[in-house]
Amino acid sequence: MTVDAVDLMHLRRAVELARQALDSGDQPFGSLLVSATGEVLFEDHNHVALEATQHPEFAIARWAGANLTAPARASATVYTSGEHCAMCSAAHGWVGLGRIVYALSSAQLGEWRSEWGAPESPVAALPIAAVFPGAVVDGPAPELEHELRALHEASARRG
Repeated sequence: MTVDAVDLMHLRRAVELARQALDSGDQPFGSLLVSATGEVLFEDHNHVALEATQHPEFAIARWAGANLTAPARASATVYTSGEHCAMCSAAHGWVGLGRIVYALSSAQLGEWRSEWGAPESPVAALPIAAVFPGAVVDGPAPELEHELRALHEASARRG
């Protein structure tokens, strides 16, 4: 599959959530979980300023594991402003969530951060499928690159 108009609509919401995270003093990442029927079930943004593992994708996995049946988890889609880190990819796989659609790849973000002289991540930026081999993954969405670059640059410059 590729990123289509419905995917872009949800990815734009993920970017709005990323902006909320940045505006609240956090790193700009946002994610939402959408059912097979198109209902937004859960959404969140980064809270790593409070605790380093409070990524929205991890919160989605915990929520889905506690609130959805296995078939509902498998048929849902996670939309996220940035490709999952290894921790979130693993959580996604462990709870059996379905498709992942991301707007910005980890590789692209790493290149930008290097360009800006920002510190490297303490965790390797592995592709989702390297951590969760059965994952169905689509992305990135070039239509959102400019906006995401601005958010991440503002975050990097802020330190």
